Amino acid sequence: MAVRVGVLVDVPPPWRDVLHRHRVAAGDALAAEVPPHLTLLPPARLPAEALDALDAHLAGVAARTAPFTLRLAGTGTFRPVTDVVYVRVADGDRHARALAGAVAAFAALEPESAYPYHPHVTVAHQVPPAALDAAAAALAAFAAAFPVTGFALYVQDAGGAWRPRRDYGLAG
Repeated sequence: MAVRVGVLVDVPPPWRDVLHRHRVAAGDALAAEVPPHLTLLPPARLPAEALDALDAHLAGVAARTAPFTLRLAGTGTFRPVTDVVYVRVADGDRHARALAGAVAAFAALEPESAYPYHPHVTVAHQVPPAALDAAAAALAAFAAAFPVTGFALYVQDAGGAWRPRRDYGLAG
Protein backbone atom coordinates (compact mmCIF):
# COMPACT_ATOMS: atom_id res chain seq x y z
CA MET A 1 0.00 0.00 0.00
CA ALA A 2 1.25 3.48 -0.84
CA VAL A 3 0.78 6.77 0.96
CA ARG A 4 1.00 10.29 -0.46
CA VAL A 5 3.44 12.62 1.26
CA GLY A 6 4.59 16.20 0.86
CA VAL A 7 7.18 18.34 2.63
CA LEU A 8 6.83 22.06 3.14
CA VAL A 9 7.98 25.19 4.93
CA ASP A 10 5.11 27.04 6.58
CA VAL A 11 4.86 30.78 5.96
CA PRO A 12 4.66 32.34 9.45
CA PRO A 13 2.24 35.02 10.65
CA PRO A 14 1.48 37.75 9.82
CA TRP A 15 2.30 36.92 6.18
CA ARG A 16 0.51 33.58 6.34
CA ASP A 17 -2.72 35.38 7.18
CA VAL A 18 -2.31 37.92 4.37
CA LEU A 19 -1.59 35.23 1.78
CA HIS A 20 -4.44 33.06 3.06
CA ARG A 21 -6.94 35.92 2.69
CA HIS A 22 -5.82 36.46 -0.91
CA ARG A 23 -6.11 32.77 -1.75
CA VAL A 24 -9.63 32.71 -0.31
CA ALA A 25 -10.53 35.89 -2.23
CA ALA A 26 -9.32 34.24 -5.46
CA GLY A 27 -11.81 31.42 -4.89
CA ASP A 28 -9.12 28.76 -4.60
CA ALA A 29 -10.78 25.56 -3.37
CA LEU A 30 -7.62 24.49 -1.52
CA ALA A 31 -7.42 27.67 0.56
CA ALA A 32 -9.31 26.10 3.47
CA GLU A 33 -7.12 22.96 3.51
CA VAL A 34 -3.65 24.11 2.57
CA PRO A 35 -1.91 26.85 4.57
CA PRO A 36 0.45 29.22 2.72
CA HIS A 37 3.75 27.41 2.32
CA LEU A 38 6.88 26.89 0.31
CA THR A 39 6.84 23.37 -1.10
CA LEU A 40 10.04 21.37 -0.70
CA LEU A 41 8.56 18.09 -1.95
CA PRO A 42 5.38 18.19 -4.04
CA PRO A 43 2.98 15.29 -3.53
CA ALA A 44 4.79 11.99 -3.97
CA ARG A 45 3.88 8.36 -3.43
CA LEU A 46 5.76 6.24 -0.96
CA PRO A 47 5.32 2.61 0.10
CA ALA A 48 3.64 2.77 3.52
CA GLU A 49 6.35 0.58 5.03
CA ALA A 50 8.97 3.20 4.02
CA LEU A 51 7.35 6.03 6.02
CA ASP A 52 9.54 5.51 9.09
CA ALA A 53 12.67 5.45 6.91
CA LEU A 54 11.55 8.69 5.24
CA ASP A 55 11.11 10.18 8.71
CA ALA A 56 14.70 9.22 9.59
CA HIS A 57 15.95 10.64 6.27
CA LEU A 58 14.19 13.97 6.89
CA ALA A 59 15.53 14.14 10.45
CA GLY A 60 19.04 13.70 9.03
CA VAL A 61 18.47 16.38 6.39
CA ALA A 62 17.26 18.79 9.06
CA ALA A 63 20.22 18.03 11.32
CA ARG A 64 22.66 18.87 8.50
CA THR A 65 20.88 22.02 7.29
CA ALA A 66 21.41 25.47 8.75
CA PRO A 67 18.52 27.91 9.11
CA PHE A 68 18.30 30.54 6.39
CA THR A 69 16.29 33.63 5.51
CA LEU A 70 13.58 33.47 2.89
CA ARG A 71 12.50 36.72 1.26
CA LEU A 72 9.32 36.84 -0.78
CA ALA A 73 8.56 39.69 -3.19
CA GLY A 74 6.04 40.25 -5.96
CA THR A 75 4.21 37.66 -8.01
CA GLY A 76 4.76 35.29 -10.89
CA THR A 77 2.73 32.74 -12.81
CA PHE A 78 3.13 29.37 -14.44
CA ARG A 79 0.56 30.25 -17.12
CA PRO A 80 0.00 29.03 -19.79
CA VAL A 81 1.39 25.68 -18.59
CA THR A 82 -0.71 25.62 -15.37
CA ASP A 83 -3.21 28.06 -13.93
CA VAL A 84 -1.14 29.17 -10.95
CA VAL A 85 -0.21 32.58 -9.56
CA TYR A 86 2.42 32.64 -6.86
CA VAL A 87 4.51 34.92 -4.68
CA ARG A 88 8.12 34.85 -5.85
CA VAL A 89 11.09 33.79 -3.77
CA ALA A 90 13.39 36.81 -4.07
CA ASP A 91 16.14 35.60 -1.76
CA GLY A 92 16.88 32.22 -0.21
CA ASP A 93 16.24 30.44 -3.51
CA ARG A 94 19.62 28.68 -3.43
CA HIS A 95 19.01 27.39 0.10
CA ALA A 96 15.45 26.28 -0.72
CA ARG A 97 16.67 24.39 -3.81
CA ALA A 98 19.42 22.65 -1.84
CA LEU A 99 17.00 21.69 0.92
CA ALA A 100 14.41 20.45 -1.59
CA GLY A 101 17.08 18.38 -3.34
CA ALA A 102 18.18 16.79 -0.07
CA VAL A 103 14.57 16.01 0.89
CA ALA A 104 13.81 14.46 -2.53
CA ALA A 105 16.95 12.28 -2.46
CA PHE A 106 15.07 9.58 -0.54
CA ALA A 107 15.09 6.68 -3.02
CA ALA A 108 11.64 5.23 -2.25
CA LEU A 109 9.78 8.42 -3.25
CA GLU A 110 7.76 8.33 -6.46
CA PRO A 111 7.25 12.00 -7.43
CA GLU A 112 3.92 12.85 -9.05
CA SER A 113 5.05 16.13 -10.60
CA ALA A 114 6.74 16.21 -13.99
CA TYR A 115 7.82 19.83 -13.51
CA PRO A 116 11.26 20.92 -12.31
CA TYR A 117 11.43 22.34 -8.79
CA HIS A 118 10.73 26.08 -8.64
CA PRO A 119 10.54 27.63 -5.14
CA HIS A 120 7.34 29.69 -4.76
CA VAL A 121 4.28 30.25 -2.55
CA THR A 122 1.01 29.56 -4.39
CA VAL A 123 -1.72 32.19 -3.96
CA ALA A 124 -4.20 31.12 -6.65
CA HIS A 125 -4.57 27.75 -8.37
CA GLN A 126 -7.15 26.45 -10.83
CA VAL A 127 -9.39 29.50 -10.66
CA PRO A 128 -10.78 31.55 -13.55
CA PRO A 129 -8.33 33.77 -15.45
CA ALA A 130 -9.83 36.96 -13.98
CA ALA A 131 -9.22 35.65 -10.44
CA LEU A 132 -5.63 34.75 -11.36
CA ASP A 133 -5.11 38.26 -12.75
CA ALA A 134 -6.66 39.85 -9.65
CA ALA A 135 -4.45 37.81 -7.29
CA ALA A 136 -1.33 38.73 -9.26
CA ALA A 137 -2.22 42.42 -9.21
CA ALA A 138 -3.24 42.47 -5.54
CA LEU A 139 0.06 40.95 -4.42
CA ALA A 140 2.38 42.62 -6.95
CA ALA A 141 3.93 44.74 -4.19
CA PHE A 142 3.87 42.02 -1.53
CA ALA A 143 7.11 41.63 0.41
CA ALA A 144 8.05 39.49 3.40
CA ALA A 145 11.20 38.08 4.95
CA PHE A 146 11.42 35.44 7.65
CA PRO A 147 13.86 32.86 8.98
CA VAL A 148 13.34 29.28 7.84
CA THR A 149 14.07 27.23 10.93
CA GLY A 150 12.37 24.00 9.94
CA PHE A 151 10.00 22.11 7.69
CA ALA A 152 7.12 19.67 8.04
CA LEU A 153 6.14 16.29 6.63
CA TYR A 154 2.50 15.98 5.59
CA VAL A 155 0.65 12.74 4.81
CA GLN A 156 -2.63 12.58 2.92
CA ASP A 157 -5.33 10.73 4.85
CA ALA A 158 -7.93 8.32 3.40
CA GLY A 159 -10.37 11.21 2.91
CA GLY A 160 -7.87 13.20 0.85
CA ALA A 161 -6.99 15.79 3.52
CA TRP A 162 -3.34 16.63 4.17
CA ARG A 163 -2.34 16.07 7.80
CA PRO A 164 0.92 17.16 9.43
CA ARG A 165 2.93 14.15 10.62
CA ARG A 166 6.09 15.73 12.01
CA ASP A 167 8.05 18.98 12.20
CA TYR A 168 11.82 19.01 11.73
CA GLY A 169 13.99 21.81 13.10
CA LEU A 170 17.01 22.90 11.09
CA ALA A 171 20.15 22.48 13.16
CA GLY A 172 23.13 22.37 10.78
